[in-house]
Amino acid sequence: MNIIIIEDEKPAARLLQRKVEKLGLEVNQMLHSVEESINWFQNNAHPDLIFLDIQLSDGLSFEIFEQIDIKSAVIFTTAYDEYALRAFKLNSIDYLLKPIDEDDLETAVTKFKARSTTKTAVSLDFEAIKRMLVNPVERDYKSRFSVKIGQQIKVIPIQEVECFFSENKGTYLHTFDNRDYLLDTTMEQLENDLNPKDFFRINRKFILPLKGIKEIQMHTNSRLKIILPSYKEDEVIVARERVNDFKTWIN
Repeated sequence: MNIIIIEDEKPAARLLQRKVEKLGLEVNQMLHSVEESINWFQNNAHPDLIFLDIQLSDGLSFEIFEQIDIKSAVIFTTAYDEYALRAFKLNSIDYLLKPIDEDDLETAVTKFKARSTTKTAVSLDFEAIKRMLVNPVERDYKSRFSVKIGQQIKVIPIQEVECFFSENKGTYLHTFDNRDYLLDTTMEQLENDLNPKDFFRINRKFILPLKGIKEIQMHTNSRLKIILPSYKEDEVIVARERVNDFKTWIN
């Protein structure tokens, strides 16, 4: 099976390669730009599967398909949120949201293998998806939270959030002035509401903003320990399976 990765950043490409090869697949080639990819496809047999980053250093990866008639299966790797990607589902395209979760990767690869076994033809409307992504609907991420305190409602700007955490089936907001507020939401919903450039879910319990990280320390079992400015209730540990994605995020 011939597999290639087209990814803008070389460290991210190598990280994805390691994850793919942990699933027993071999990555045969890594490309990093539209121009490099076009040149490669013009001179090589097309692969069975492409892991395709949407935004490359010299343009959108869809420009490759404008010049090359590619019939390979495609799994997109992208920072676009799932609402912007509804058209991918309509076109039976698999996609992985960055930072890439290993379980999601395994699921996508399993779908590809099943599709390959049944020889199901997939028609991809790249032009429609390109139009959607070139002029996407602006996504409004959370900029503030309203919390109920007794008979009052307090508005907390996102800039005041030191972290979010879950406890006893509740979801809490912790501020830089060392106060906790119960939110009427879940950690999963929060992940969708927060800008992924600014916030990262390090484990099941914590979501952190980049500006809230005071210090990063090495911890046991290849994990990382995060020191926050005021939160001291529990150790804030980056789960081992999230460490590589976390390092990519902070860089």
